[in-house]
Amino acid sequence: MRHRFLKPVFISTPLPPRIPTRKANATFVMLVRDKDLYGALKTIRQIEDRFNRNHEYPYVFLNDKPFSSNFMDKMRTVSRAQMSFGMVPKEHWSYPAWISQEKAAETRKRMQNVIYGSSESYRHMCRYQSGLITQHELMLQYDYYWRIEPDVKYSCDLDFDPFLYMQDNNKKYAFTISLYEYEETVVGLWNATKEYMEKNRNHLAKDNALELISDDGGQTYNNCHFWSNFEIVDARWMRGEAFQQFFHHLDQAGGFFYERWGDAPVHTIAAALLLPMKEIHFFREIGYFHQPFYNCPAEPELQAKCHCDPDRERYTCTAKFIEITGEKKMAYPEEVEDHYDFAG
Repeated sequence: MRHRFLKPVFISTPLPPRIPTRKANATFVMLVRDKDLYGALKTIRQIEDRFNRNHEYPYVFLNDKPFSSNFMDKMRTVSRAQMSFGMVPKEHWSYPAWISQEKAAETRKRMQNVIYGSSESYRHMCRYQSGLITQHELMLQYDYYWRIEPDVKYSCDLDFDPFLYMQDNNKKYAFTISLYEYEETVVGLWNATKEYMEKNRNHLAKDNALELISDDGGQTYNNCHFWSNFEIVDARWMRGEAFQQFFHHLDQAGGFFYERWGDAPVHTIAAALLLPMKEIHFFREIGYFHQPFYNCPAEPELQAKCHCDPDRERYTCTAKFIEITGEKKMAYPEEVEDHYDFAG
């Protein structure tokens, strides 16, 4: 019997990407629990595909409870980048001594018809994200962080490094979606902010963005906020004297527990008042979706790198930000529809 030998087939293995030698001192950070494992995996997979496989910036995962070995092992399968896992210090996820827990419980009962209004853990999360996250021992070594969350979508390839953009252009805070906050959650926030401004005028930046967050010269807050589930931040600024004094002033006022102050309006007000306007940046290139809101660039040169349906949220204050900063106007699909009309 004659044997027939098949010719060998050689399958080439793609070479790993070249990691740039010039990188910022930066990390991704996710506050997450074990139950969100698969939502977290989906997010990291997209971050890797869109950007980080070519850069290998590290990840920091934080939890108010210990991570399971299963969570940590599964997360490490989706990236070659360094991953660190840590617990939030107990004192950062509990009631400060000056807070009445009875009054806080009454507030949650009163606000049960407001989104997250009855949630105790949500309030601890907002307080932690507002001013304590950069104090974590795993975060102290980094100059910048990019906040990421489970179950979000990144839909555009990034051919630039947002961290280096922040560093090279002296940007301190960056966003991709802005919204208006639920007014009933921040009733006393602006009064507390005005008290801070009156006592700390030396911390208010020249050429700040007050007109973005107030329509009457600072008398009231118009509820504009950068949606902080996506944010890229200079962590050194957040650890600095001006920001920390602002955060501790709000913390002492009790609104994280006696109302439902979120980290998004806190970060937005801090950036608008404590930073020159030119140090805040809108990353229009980053296609991003967090249920139920999205940013998908309609500009043809940007859309070519995306797989999302080009559109943007309309009920936002981003257009006002662009107007007062003098940046290039955003495009909407109806303005460039001829470019996408392949039937004609």
